[in-house]
Amino acid sequence: MSYLDTTVDVYKAAALTPDVGLCCTTSPIWQLPGLSMPKIMQEMNYGCGTTVHPRDLVNSPSILYVGVGGGMELLQFSYFSRKKSGVIGVDVVDEMLAASKQNFVQAEQENDWFDQDFVELRKGDALDLPVENASIDVAAQNCLFNIFKAEELKKALEEMYRVLKPHGRLVMSDPICNQEMPAHLQEDEKLRALCLSGSIPMHEYIKMLTDVGFGTVEVRAKRPYRILSPNHYAVDQNIIIESLEVCAIKDPMPADGPCVFTGKAAIYYGQEDYLDDHKGHVLLQNQPQAVCDKTANALAELGRDDIHITPSTYFYDGGGCC
Repeated sequence: MSYLDTTVDVYKAAALTPDVGLCCTTSPIWQLPGLSMPKIMQEMNYGCGTTVHPRDLVNSPSILYVGVGGGMELLQFSYFSRKKSGVIGVDVVDEMLAASKQNFVQAEQENDWFDQDFVELRKGDALDLPVENASIDVAAQNCLFNIFKAEELKKALEEMYRVLKPHGRLVMSDPICNQEMPAHLQEDEKLRALCLSGSIPMHEYIKMLTDVGFGTVEVRAKRPYRILSPNHYAVDQNIIIESLEVCAIKDPMPADGPCVFTGKAAIYYGQEDYLDDHKGHVLLQNQPQAVCDKTANALAELGRDDIHITPSTYFYDGGGCC
């Protein structure tokens, strides 16, 4: 049995009997006007963060969500795209698709605005999505891709890139680990299926996205998630796992490399009203400007004593200059 078969078995069981402790989401459930979230969906929230960000969801976009879980994020996405098949949910586990479909019956009873036709469920694999090229505005996955090993992860990201329209957005939430994950844990099929031992360092995670072709990456949140301690696992020291939320945008790749926003800002406090670096960046006097890491490095290399570059916060909320 492969680790992917083990994953299917784990989530088949979680579909048949909701497992509240399977994942530990680190983001609050969106409270939106007129949205009632069925209890069963909350119990089947098998994610480690959130992929629902209203700023991505204007103008009733076409949305793809891979790994449907109990349907919670599908319902949240449909709140912003109230049209037939406005949200497509793809899953390889028949039992999870059936459970999600049944949960939408309850959601329709609790929400007078919701129609089950807003969500189209499709049987399919993240490595071979049943979705047309360049047909999706926003694609998302929550705590799924970290299960994959490198080769499968690359294929899953390529598939997401393929189905997105130009400037479309891939929003993801996954566990990461900046320590070296012991090999015996990486090869533990159950731990990988439980979204623990497949965690990779943040810089590798971001590089996987940019290698596929995403020209802009936003790190929107980084929070504590789990600890693999010697008390419970065969490790010599605590292995710290964090939850990462990112948005990768299908922008053209800049000639000088991708724009990766990690929450840095530049502040110019010189004598002039503004600073123009003649590379497309204008900093107003004493006004913080969000910048990508590449631009932050370029400004620092100017060697000026009137520019302050803040450290990464890993909570980028838009408005950046690149």
